[in-house]
Amino acid sequence: MSSGTRELLRLLAAVNARLGGDVSLPALAAWAHRSRFALHRRFKGLVGETPKAYTTRVRLARAAAALVSGRRPVSAVAYDHGFGSHEVFTRTFTRHLGRSPRRYRSRGLHVAGPRAAAVHAAAVHAAAPCISLYRISTIERKSAVPLDISVRELPAFHALVMRRRVTRDEIAAALGECLPAVFGYAQEHGLAIAGPPFARYPEVGMGSLVIEGGITVAGPPPEALSDGIEALTIPAGRAVVTIHRGPYDTLPESYQEIEKWMREQGLSAAGAPWETYLTDPGERPDPATWETEIVQPVQ
Repeated sequence: MSSGTRELLRLLAAVNARLGGDVSLPALAAWAHRSRFALHRRFKGLVGETPKAYTTRVRLARAAAALVSGRRPVSAVAYDHGFGSHEVFTRTFTRHLGRSPRRYRSRGLHVAGPRAAAVHAAAVHAAAPCISLYRISTIERKSAVPLDISVRELPAFHALVMRRRVTRDEIAAALGECLPAVFGYAQEHGLAIAGPPFARYPEVGMGSLVIEGGITVAGPPPEALSDGIEALTIPAGRAVVTIHRGPYDTLPESYQEIEKWMREQGLSAAGAPWETYLTDPGERPDPATWETEIVQPVQ
């Protein structure tokens, strides 16, 4: 990983730990010992957003989750998430999420109940900071960590996805577009998020592949979807499961190891594999600590 990328990931981790305080461009530039112009340019180059747009988006995402998972007054939620006044929070929230905080709370989530709300809030809190950075390339090739591979019976689950046909070199860019779009759509429409972001591969060819970037939700959407978002139901069944530990660049080696293990066990694939991003790069900037669960359905 380049020193600049590592530095920015450390900066993201610091920003996410300070979202309730001063995360203005001058404050971030002082913390990073960079000029405002240099930090602004490099930050946008990595994250795809300006520092202000990034911090506003993450604060709003977490505030929206707090509104539907708790009972604190709207003004308290605003202050908890770094907004200086109730009025600024309401105006910003309405502009980004299409309705006022009070109307957003009164609508609630599409799956009711305290458990669904708590899971939704935890998933949003974990994924919001770096929803566009999963599969980021670190250009770092370390020795592969041995895999602990097993066969499990997995339950069915519901998901929202956005589909793209890409080359292998375009996976990170495609997820950088699809995951924020799906995540934002779920929040805007009150769909209860039930887990971390994932990528599924329903078609893999020599020159290109089809990728579905999305999130799991607590139940099927109650209404037809739009904006290129699709609903999926992944059936229950047996699957080979392992945890890949390390940078995303070495994921292909883990897939190859799974294929080898399956051949030795006499197992055949029975559906599209997927990978779930368990670690947020913006909270753990060292790629060696990143964890990605790989699942391959089998017969």
